[in-house]
Amino acid sequence: MRHGAGTAATEAAMLVPQDMLSTHTKMSYQLSKFWAERVMTRKTAAAKTIREVCKVVQDVLREVEAQEPRFISSLVECNGRYEGLDVVSPTEFEIVLYLNQMGVLNFVDDGSLPGCAVLKLSDGRKRSMSLWVEFITASGYLSARKIRSRFQTLVAQACDKCAYRDSVKMIADTSEVKLRIRERYVVQITPSFKCAGIWPRSSAHWPLPQIPWPHPNLVAEVKTEGFDLLSKECVTLHGKQSALEGDAWVMSFVDVENRLMYGGCRKRCLSVLKTLRDRHLDLPGNPVTNYHVKTLLLYECEKHPLEMEWDESCLSDRINGILLQLISCLQCRRCPHYFLPHVDLFKGKAPGSLENAAKQTWRLTRELLTNSRAFDKL
Repeated sequence: MRHGAGTAATEAAMLVPQDMLSTHTKMSYQLSKFWAERVMTRKTAAAKTIREVCKVVQDVLREVEAQEPRFISSLVECNGRYEGLDVVSPTEFEIVLYLNQMGVLNFVDDGSLPGCAVLKLSDGRKRSMSLWVEFITASGYLSARKIRSRFQTLVAQACDKCAYRDSVKMIADTSEVKLRIRERYVVQITPSFKCAGIWPRSSAHWPLPQIPWPHPNLVAEVKTEGFDLLSKECVTLHGKQSALEGDAWVMSFVDVENRLMYGGCRKRCLSVLKTLRDRHLDLPGNPVTNYHVKTLLLYECEKHPLEMEWDESCLSDRINGILLQLISCLQCRRCPHYFLPHVDLFKGKAPGSLENAAKQTWRLTRELLTNSRAFDKL
């Protein structure tokens, strides 16, 4: 028995060329070096910037809360992370401000507003019971735009009063609430509702039944956690001419997506890809964002559902697979949202910038595929 096993192992080793084994080892070493020198440097710099930015935003939001107690700041640090903060790029951040509960409003997702849903009074007589009564339209919808407009006015006043008034400015020419801090960073603050314990009809297809990832326990956990509804401009609705466009809320699954990254080298893979994106794919028109990269990583998890395929030794294969998929999406000019596949994440991007990004991504991928020392130069 032992003899047979030894022969099989020897035969298997003979099937893999020695230089290929050493190439894999070299690549693992290069990746570890890249992690230590580039990824960790990026993470440390981001953490420092986040602390600096959050200090200013917390002060602004304290002023907002003093004027209007319904807008309570939910920007708190928990285990070294700020709840509701998303890093869009090294100089751009989005902070989600969770509002008090929806109460007497129902969540309606009938598919007529791609990527969006509405909040509607369950009964017209309950209008006066809503905490947000003056933002409810005649048809009984809680207007995302009206809430955002009120919040924008409050933030503008707070910027003039807060301790950091010399280094923070409101960005005009947008209905979004955006701050420029120290002339270097842009922070978008987005009013939001957390929808726990419900799951949108638009995402009822998930998870795909024939794929063993994610584990049913994780699916149950994620669906209980729910998703967010954000008050922000929705690119997917532009040109739809819907009467509800200004009242609609954008569905966001950021927390759920982060939860699905647990296990194996998924988070490590995302950090390496974000670093490569910041260093090589930060292009005019912003065709490739960290969110595109994260979305494609989730699709890669479906293509490689086994945990062994997310072992550290497979990291370079997963990175190459995601970059090849990115090239394909850029060439087709379509990147479907992971939970809402009818929503195209490239909508609104100029065709020329997507084409340029496809060429740049191909250069980067070719280097990784043909040069085992590529990470040294990247």
